[in-house]
Amino acid sequence: MSCLIPALPLILGFVLDRIIGDPYNLPHPIKLIGRLISALEKGVRKRFSDLRSGGVFLALTVVMLSTFVPLILLLVCYRISIILGGIAESIMCCYMLAARCLSKESMKVCNAAESGDTEAARKAVSMIVGRDTAVLDRDGIIRAAVETVAENTSDGVTAPLFYMGIGGAVGGFFYKSVNTMDSMIGYKDEKFAEIGRFAAKLDDVVNFVPSRLTALLMIVSAPLLGLDSRNAYRIWKRDRRNHASPNSAQTESACAGALHVRLAGDAWYFGKLHRKPYIGDNDRSIETEDIRRAGRLMYAASVLMLIISAAARCLIFGGIL
Repeated sequence: MSCLIPALPLILGFVLDRIIGDPYNLPHPIKLIGRLISALEKGVRKRFSDLRSGGVFLALTVVMLSTFVPLILLLVCYRISIILGGIAESIMCCYMLAARCLSKESMKVCNAAESGDTEAARKAVSMIVGRDTAVLDRDGIIRAAVETVAENTSDGVTAPLFYMGIGGAVGGFFYKSVNTMDSMIGYKDEKFAEIGRFAAKLDDVVNFVPSRLTALLMIVSAPLLGLDSRNAYRIWKRDRRNHASPNSAQTESACAGALHVRLAGDAWYFGKLHRKPYIGDNDRSIETEDIRRAGRLMYAASVLMLIISAAARCLIFGGIL
């Protein structure tokens, strides 16, 4: 039984996220990391003539501070009491996960669309996607919500679990610092192409394994939910590279195949049309229930990743303790 102790903060963090999610009225460590990134970006732009080199400095500084600060805090807490340390790490693990938040926000889209309030659904989906939503019809709104749940299953849940399985809450902070940088400065436009290049490449690297593992876990989970595992695997094999990112289409393709719907395609960003390939086959019209199905697939894959990560945590620390 003692071999389970190293995995308890990870398990408790997952349960806490499932029950309460992110407390919107409390300071969030990811917001603090975001402020650090913004402050460093301004400093780099002033002090570095070569923004690509400055971007490397920015990324490494953010990763080191975001990793070592929680590490020191946990060492202090565990030194005072193993119970205090366990509580602190469980809370940190909870903060690294966004399953409940993703489910809650996507269901706002689902409920509004089902009630016939397209404008409310459009407003709700605008809170969780980066594209222009004004041009989306009802089906486009639903499709955008499904895509977001599918893609963020990895970024928001399973990838943090993967790294917490390796390094506990500190591993989660490492991952989220990289992922947050990519979401803030990892763009290819004129403003961020140079300063965010290293952060974007680093995000591709750290997501390479968890995104593919998550897609496989979705495929394994599909029959447990009454979804099509065989088609999920087929579409994943065919369409997993249909995205500019080497990782984003991994989970989207598995989800599209499991649901027998077509995702992705052309999208508008900041008033400009971006041509994108489709993911999945147009076997049937998308429906609001697909948002719920995607959410259930997210949780099923997340539970499997939790089991894998908890087992890894026990194995890693089992040889130490």
